[in-house]
Amino acid sequence: MGTASLFLNSPRARIWLLMLAAGTLAVQHLSIRCGLSVVGGPVASEEQLSVVLSEFALTMVTDFPVEGILERLVGRIVDMLPISAAGVTLISPSSNPHYIAASDEAALRYEKLQSELGEGPCLAAYRTGEAVAVPDLKEDDRFRIFGPRAVEVGLAAVFTFPLRQGDKRLGALDLYRGTTGPLDDDDMAAAQTLADVTAAYVVNAQAREGLRDTSELSLHRSLHDPLTGLPNRTLLVERLEHGLLRDRRSKKAIAVLFADLDGFKMVNDVHGHQAGDTLLIEVARRLKSLLRPGDTVARISGDEFVMVCEDLSEEAQAQVIAKRVADALSLSFDVSGTAVTVSASVGIAFAQGDADPEQLLEDADVAMYQAKRKGGGHHQVVDLRERHQVEYRNILQRDLRGAAERGELTAEYQPIVRTDDGRLVGAEALLRWSHPTRGAIAPMTLIPLAEQAGLIGEIGRWVLVQACTDRRRSASAGRGNFGMAVNVSAHQLLERDFVASVAVALSTTSTRPELLTLEITESALIHDSERALVVLNQLKQLGVMLALDDFGTGHSSLVYLARFPIYVVKIDRAFTSALAYDRVSHVIVAKVIELAHELGMTVVSEGVETPEQLREVAALGSECCQGFYFARPMTADSLDALTRDAARLKLVLPIPA
Repeated sequence: MGTASLFLNSPRARIWLLMLAAGTLAVQHLSIRCGLSVVGGPVASEEQLSVVLSEFALTMVTDFPVEGILERLVGRIVDMLPISAAGVTLISPSSNPHYIAASDEAALRYEKLQSELGEGPCLAAYRTGEAVAVPDLKEDDRFRIFGPRAVEVGLAAVFTFPLRQGDKRLGALDLYRGTTGPLDDDDMAAAQTLADVTAAYVVNAQAREGLRDTSELSLHRSLHDPLTGLPNRTLLVERLEHGLLRDRRSKKAIAVLFADLDGFKMVNDVHGHQAGDTLLIEVARRLKSLLRPGDTVARISGDEFVMVCEDLSEEAQAQVIAKRVADALSLSFDVSGTAVTVSASVGIAFAQGDADPEQLLEDADVAMYQAKRKGGGHHQVVDLRERHQVEYRNILQRDLRGAAERGELTAEYQPIVRTDDGRLVGAEALLRWSHPTRGAIAPMTLIPLAEQAGLIGEIGRWVLVQACTDRRRSASAGRGNFGMAVNVSAHQLLERDFVASVAVALSTTSTRPELLTLEITESALIHDSERALVVLNQLKQLGVMLALDDFGTGHSSLVYLARFPIYVVKIDRAFTSALAYDRVSHVIVAKVIELAHELGMTVVSEGVETPEQLREVAALGSECCQGFYFARPMTADSLDALTRDAARLKLVLPIPA
């Protein structure tokens, strides 16, 4: 009997003909010989392969998940062939490689490694459409990045077979060995046939999915995080609502645990965003393994995970779970063969009375930040007093939007005078917010709110234009050298378009650059000193004056004087107020003024409120002063009236004898 007759009468041929008749696979070639070898054992019979193909063919008309079927297939392949692990990766020109099945953790690690590195036999087989055999990774130099990394994690040999559908390629079937050595021709042929069967099933499954009701798939995607597969915020809130209803009936406690990874940004910066995504997937798996049946874990954004724990006999149980979560996440993670260590801060909130799901999440979020302030890796039950503070800040932050357009923002001005004769030389613009229901909001509250809301740039531009406009009006009586100082926060200074916004303000208000002084605090220089130096030099080229505000209250002040293009040093009121009785403050201010003068800088003393303080700063050589001794902050109209006094443009406050 000829070879063709023997093949057509074999069980394998009957399986293939069945699949062909079903219209699910076009077989380009069938070249499996009569036997399959098994590691350390006898040659396997052809019936073994037929059984596997038969099992696989029966799934072609089912709705079983493709991942589950392929997981089963790669497991059977490991049983049949002389390999230690197997996996399937799908690839397309428009997307990154996506591992869809792995026989064990080792196979999953090898599949991920090729996807993350963008190199390996899997990708080579996909690109060429031909099988790739690497009997000894140490000796093969085709994969210079993947090879050494794979050897490090225990891989010795790999054999990859393309998943093909006619001229189209879908991915690859990967066979892994922990020992070196080739596969014989029979095993290679059998593996390629199994790869073709896998391709047929993938095509069939994709066709089924295309016919499935898309609304169900869309609904699932709308309720789950695409990266980890966990419930998203929408589904979490829905389950929390149901849990609260059950909690009211059962009288059991329900807790929300809010976990945020400490140091996750560092993982992205050091290892890359793909490693960060892998870490999030592993965190999700670890969290799911920690919770009880019936509890929910969701990913709501970034590196934030929320757990809902129901039917608690007592609230102390939630703290036990939270500690278990923090401890588990502090253990290192294997990310593509690299040990990555993070920790987690966990906040806890309990349902009380008619609890609202969104409020519970917010309470747990507040508690998480309270835990984070302990240094990370801790858990914390929410302190409700801080919740009320957060609510207050959130309301103000919301109301701050559009405050300038509604006329709620104003600028007041505190005069700056020459120390020797009290002559008015300029003013400092002070931002004020008059809230329609809460009254005046303190600047110490307003500025951080604007920064957190991302409004500091918009509000800062408004202040610049308003201050320059009022300066021009106040100096309109021929005193064009009247200057204006405007405070600039760290966030505002480092915004991308800050220098351009200053130039626009000068142009639109016809203000000479040297008449505008921008006051920078030391915190702005500490935040990002290299970027700050670039911006300050650009401002210097623009021609504006630069002042270092609140001098002495930060760190390394003398370094800033030497390094940055500062023209004016402002002595903080904390030193000015203590000059008359504190020898240390007196010595510090004296030395700072001396150094500033040696560097060609002007000194302004803030917070001068008494004749004694004025006498002290005058004696030490401070050129200018400002404070309540001369004038309190005033409206633009009051500043106009002050500067219009042509007879004597100085305040009637002589230096005390």
